[in-house]
Amino acid sequence: MTADTREQELRDNLTSVRERIQAACVAAGRPEDAVTLVAITKTFPVSDVRALAALGVRDLGENREQELKAKAPDCQDVTWHFVGQLQSNKARSIVRNASVLHSVDRSSLVKALSRAAVDEGRVLRCLLQVSLAEYGPADAATGVGRGGVAPADVPELAAEVAGADGLELGGVMAVAPLGSDPDEAFGGLEVVASRLRSEHPGANWVSAGMSGDLEAAIRRGATHVRLGRALLGTRTPLG
Repeated sequence: MTADTREQELRDNLTSVRERIQAACVAAGRPEDAVTLVAITKTFPVSDVRALAALGVRDLGENREQELKAKAPDCQDVTWHFVGQLQSNKARSIVRNASVLHSVDRSSLVKALSRAAVDEGRVLRCLLQVSLAEYGPADAATGVGRGGVAPADVPELAAEVAGADGLELGGVMAVAPLGSDPDEAFGGLEVVASRLRSEHPGANWVSAGMSGDLEAAIRRGATHVRLGRALLGTRTPLG
């Protein structure tokens, strides 16, 4: 595929995605600009990142620290999001290369991120990843948990992030469990997000919804949707 052909493919996909987001906002009675698209570029080359940026996509995301570290220095005129599970020993790398972390799920990670942010002289916006496992099927083999802090533990972890130097509490993130009704699952997240805002009014981001369930997420109050396949196509697995 030539560079021109790939750029046209991305342009067409972006138009389609934006139309879906706009239609979902209208159907939910929300402003058409209420939702931010975060393009998840995992396994795709930096040339796709540059092409998306040229098409006006300002928020890019990765879920592997190695890829973020490789791509971010070459594309510094966009906002980088890290959306994957994170080991504490990778905290410094994330602080250096991302502006937003969507997957804060434990106290030890908060401490590591705070130390790194203070040392690097940066402020990292943090979203708490909330587990919606209770909305998934009972069969644990399906991997319904998808990571995250239990809803009941959100207030305690939120207070820790809000009080940590170098960190900013931004809101919540979740992934609908495999095999679940995404509308029901994201309805649960909507309740958690509302309670969080009552204690921390500035924590108003809700990162939810991917290529297959963005409409349900937007209906339930998502402010950010994380799209990969619908925008970039089928991924090539990494080793």
